[in-house]
Amino acid sequence: MSEREGGQRGDRRGDRDRRPGGARRNARGHERNRRAQSDRAFSSSAPSGRTRRADPARLAAYETLRAVSEEGAYGNLVLPKLLRAHRLDRRDAGFATELAYGALRWQGTWDAVLARCVDRPLGELDGAVLDALRLGAHQLLAMRVPDHAAIDQTVGLVRAVVGQGPGGLVNAVLRKVAARDLAAWVAELAAGSTDETARLGLAHAHPAWVVRALRQALTAHGRDAAELEALLEADNEAPVVNLVALPGLGDLDEALAAGAEPGTLVPGSALSSGGDLHRLVSVREGGVRVQDAGSQLVARALVAAGQVAGVPGGGAEGGRWLDLCAGPGGKAALLAALADRREAHLTANEVAPHRAELVRRALRPVPEHAWTVRTGDGRSAGELLGGRPAEEAGFDRVLVDAPCTGLGALRRRPESRWRRSPRDLAELGPLQRELLHAALDVARPGGLVAYATCSPHAAETLTVVQDVLAGRRDVELVDALEPVRAAALPGSLDGDRDPSRPWAGDTGPATVQLWPHVHGTDAMFLALLRKR
Repeated sequence: MSEREGGQRGDRRGDRDRRPGGARRNARGHERNRRAQSDRAFSSSAPSGRTRRADPARLAAYETLRAVSEEGAYGNLVLPKLLRAHRLDRRDAGFATELAYGALRWQGTWDAVLARCVDRPLGELDGAVLDALRLGAHQLLAMRVPDHAAIDQTVGLVRAVVGQGPGGLVNAVLRKVAARDLAAWVAELAAGSTDETARLGLAHAHPAWVVRALRQALTAHGRDAAELEALLEADNEAPVVNLVALPGLGDLDEALAAGAEPGTLVPGSALSSGGDLHRLVSVREGGVRVQDAGSQLVARALVAAGQVAGVPGGGAEGGRWLDLCAGPGGKAALLAALADRREAHLTANEVAPHRAELVRRALRPVPEHAWTVRTGDGRSAGELLGGRPAEEAGFDRVLVDAPCTGLGALRRRPESRWRRSPRDLAELGPLQRELLHAALDVARPGGLVAYATCSPHAAETLTVVQDVLAGRRDVELVDALEPVRAAALPGSLDGDRDPSRPWAGDTGPATVQLWPHVHGTDAMFLALLRKR
């Protein structure tokens, strides 16, 4: 039986006292997700007498970090497979998940701490040892793991998977790390600096450029920059798993019976209580899918525009719909199910063949007459018209869920904040504009185009839309707020949760920006444009 430190997860519903996915914390700021200390026994031996085995839960977390570091893998794709491979029960799987994702999220801060505790540049350390040190640092500074247990188990892990040699180094370094708590380390690392952005980056594990970008994004989308710290904190919370029942094809009864709770933002959604969702028949068969509520809302809003009075071009039912950047298929599956109920047909386009196959799998629960998958560059969407003009063969609805930096989904992709750089904005900007132009080109006159990104950065949202509008006389911006409200649960976007930003002053059509700290979703952006 593995030695696990801290209170067991048990029923997570009791831990939602701050916001969905939020974890309780003790006075030191450590997460209260682990087994009680009375359930454990620890070694007080000298390092030479400590364990030489790898605890399976920590081993799964370690292997996740190694795959991310060495192979460029995504932690949220690797870890679930490792949890099954190591046959971890729910308690140990929860521990491994918090340890792996937490160490990935906090990597920049832990590296800054470790750099003060190692007698050489971190780049000179063996990568396997450095990843183990990151796991040890996360246990010491961000989890309710007693210091001696965190050190003992990390040394044992290193001895089991790397070798005996580095054990002494790991023991010495982690003892230095344990000499201070996180607040004291942040204060020491920021001492003498007046750079508040750098301090926030250390305290909340975000690169400084991301901190600046998120501050600017808040103000650009009409919110108070004082919300920045709450946004950074939300980025570091484990996100609750969102489920969606495909309309007419799935229902949430099984998930609700298994402990999920009804969603509070979007109809037909639920918040999962955790565990292996593939044990649910409805999930395995595809009628119920994992999908962030923000993504659900974007897809539903494009369709709901047809029932919103005052939205030009919104009245068309049936017809042809297009998801221009459909991979891996979450929004496409929801759109296809909605299209089938409205006697419309969805074409799901994806440039990468392997992602196009993921789209096909996602769409399998939907009757085949309601959808088609095309593998091709979205910028060549004009080929879908078959040489005919858009007036004859154009699409009534087009979704452009554009490739972006993903700064709005940092909760779900824990390593991405350290992989992205400002250079990505410059590289993605031209592609985003080209895709939006291509979508407008294939929309029929009067058709609606939804431009969406999982990023709140103005360079990927407002500026892209502004530039495209400035270059075309056949396009106008239409209000996105009322379709979003029509697609959401009544009252869920009222008051301070209003996600809109008027395009000009206090009037005019609005764009919509969702936020993790306000809506409990990824930071999805939506603008609706109409082909004149």
